[in-house]
Amino acid sequence: MAQMEASRTHEFELQQPPSDGISRVRFVRDSHLLLTSSWDGGVRLYDAAQNQLKDQYSHKAAVLDVTSAGRSHAFSAGMDRRVVMHDWTTQTESIFGTHEKAVRCLEYSEPQGLLFSGSWDSTVQVWDVSARQCVQSIALPDKAYTMDVSASRLIVGCADRQIWVWDLRNLNAPSEKRQSSLKFQTRCVKLFPDDTGYATASIEGRVAIDYFSAEQQDRKYAFKCHRATIDGVHTVWPVNCIAFHPIGTFATGGCDGYVNVWDGQNKKRLCQFHKYPTSIASLDFSSDGQYLAIASSYTFEEGERDHPLDQVFVRQVAEAEVKPKARGQ
Repeated sequence: MAQMEASRTHEFELQQPPSDGISRVRFVRDSHLLLTSSWDGGVRLYDAAQNQLKDQYSHKAAVLDVTSAGRSHAFSAGMDRRVVMHDWTTQTESIFGTHEKAVRCLEYSEPQGLLFSGSWDSTVQVWDVSARQCVQSIALPDKAYTMDVSASRLIVGCADRQIWVWDLRNLNAPSEKRQSSLKFQTRCVKLFPDDTGYATASIEGRVAIDYFSAEQQDRKYAFKCHRATIDGVHTVWPVNCIAFHPIGTFATGGCDGYVNVWDGQNKKRLCQFHKYPTSIASLDFSSDGQYLAIASSYTFEEGERDHPLDQVFVRQVAEAEVKPKARGQ
């Protein structure tokens, strides 16, 4: 595979990072504001471009995901089972409701005005943000591990490799029930920016590319990544996260401490960034594609042990790192 080693020149470490494991880094839409959620119970809001912590609030237990509705409101949830909306302007908090078990993932649909919370209680709760109430409860086949939403679809990756998809215009029944193309536990599922398909990452160092239409699904494939042979021993690391750049290329982060950028259409790795101190727990590109947030945070794939401090790096993305190369290059 053609590739380049990306330099550290246009990258910096975020000041005042979370003090425990980082569960999510996520840019606020159409801005360079960055949200983080953490096992220390904190939700933090940064100005990533200025490397400045702007605000924060806390849960009583680990926060497993965070998202936003514009610049004024954040949504968060986690081990305390509560789904919370925080107003940064007024510093007020609204508890929408609770799940029976921990909430693993959150997604907000701006066109629909709906917040989705996926839980280990095997449900997705649908919340009307303006009314601040649950309008639907969707039964899942198993625990929710990962979720994504686009302008027209909701996708949820569950335990036992189940992947369910809904049309946002009809949440009464899934439009598709699939099993992951990968043989091991799903870590992350992400919809393509053009909404024609999705990428899935697993604990066994693989990523799968799938499509929704039957015609395009003939082009589906999977590839190995985040693997290495060290002292004659072949090691395979979990792939924890996937983040799509607006132009359609995507980054993956693994427990090997590396971030790779891929051209999925042409099946090429475009570049690999330098090795980070520990596992890559979460990744996100800003809406304009200028920045990539990288959470370097041990994900306990090797159990309890001493590990580097949790850090967030912000990378100013170079065009050569994400732009597909012409054939032959």
